[in-house]
Amino acid sequence: MRFCEILGQEDVKHQLCRSVQEGRIAHAQLFTGMSGVGKLALALAYAQYVACPHRTDSDSCGVCSSCMQYQKLQHPDLHFAFPIVKGDGGDVCDDFVDKFRTLILEERYFDLDDWYRAMGVETKQGMIYEKESSEILRKLSLKSFVNGYKVMLIWQPEKMNNSCANKLLKLLEEPPMETLFLLVSEHPEQLLSTVLSRVQQVHVPRMSEDTIARGLQQEYAWLSDEEANSIAHMANGSYLTALKTMRETSDNQNYFEDFVSLMRNAWLVGQKKDYSALLKLRQWSNDMADSKVGREKQKAFLQYVQKQIRENFIFNFGAMEMNYQTIEERNFSSKFARFIHDGNVERIMEELGKAEMQITQNGNAKIIFFDLCLQMIVLIR
Repeated sequence: MRFCEILGQEDVKHQLCRSVQEGRIAHAQLFTGMSGVGKLALALAYAQYVACPHRTDSDSCGVCSSCMQYQKLQHPDLHFAFPIVKGDGGDVCDDFVDKFRTLILEERYFDLDDWYRAMGVETKQGMIYEKESSEILRKLSLKSFVNGYKVMLIWQPEKMNNSCANKLLKLLEEPPMETLFLLVSEHPEQLLSTVLSRVQQVHVPRMSEDTIARGLQQEYAWLSDEEANSIAHMANGSYLTALKTMRETSDNQNYFEDFVSLMRNAWLVGQKKDYSALLKLRQWSNDMADSKVGREKQKAFLQYVQKQIRENFIFNFGAMEMNYQTIEERNFSSKFARFIHDGNVERIMEELGKAEMQITQNGNAKIIFFDLCLQMIVLIR
């Protein structure tokens, strides 16, 4: 992967290139930042830049044998470690590395949920196990294939268990010759303090809205300026969030309609004593509890509603730069937001959080959603 293929982050690219040109290649570097800002892509482009014999001031050449191997993520001196779920698929990262390479080449921007989905283990939590530390030591003890740096890229190092982290610490303290550790983390505060003290941190900042909007229009040529800018604003600095918004447009539209139905009918029953709306709420709760909807979509809907309640509360302050809604959601908020205020916002969020927790615990969905309707009748005023 080359720097020119990565959206934005020009300052970080310049910093990385300059460190190589000036011979200041730290043996252990930690790329940090929120999800979806290009940390993994930058780490890979940096490794390719270090290995390229014909690099320019700003990028690798992209045509030499080393670059060609890096482009396919098949360079013999490039090694990966990442969270896995032990089982039939294997118990070390090499057993899953083909899937990991495929995900990088196809998606470039992805998160842990996407990786678990690629492995087929959405309901489980991955980890970098103790056995992986022995694999890392074995790989880095080998001689470099092309007389350059051996690169160990560890994605999500905060997922290492304590035994693995402690063994990695020894490698960071006394690394093999010409070894480059590139750690890519979203939660560096979860790493051992002793590990943090032995790495050079490279912070990757949030992307600007203009950069995200430009990237979206490059990927979705039919997207209007207004739509791209709206999605970029909602993404809050994460290009991955923007991409997921594009992919989930149909689901979000359904969630929006269900949210409006819940709030409107709850208000009609509570404030207008329109008891025909109570029958609509009963039908709404039955529809939401339908087995065809599934637990994951039920949880996703409740998370969406919590986000909309927060956005409607913020809407009352008139701070549009802090509002992350689509145009349609914002139009609804212009009439609805006044019903979300200091007197009820905390209770509403508590009820929604409780409902989400009960769904997660496999509670009776019909009872949970109808109880939520009754609570909203009392609280929306």
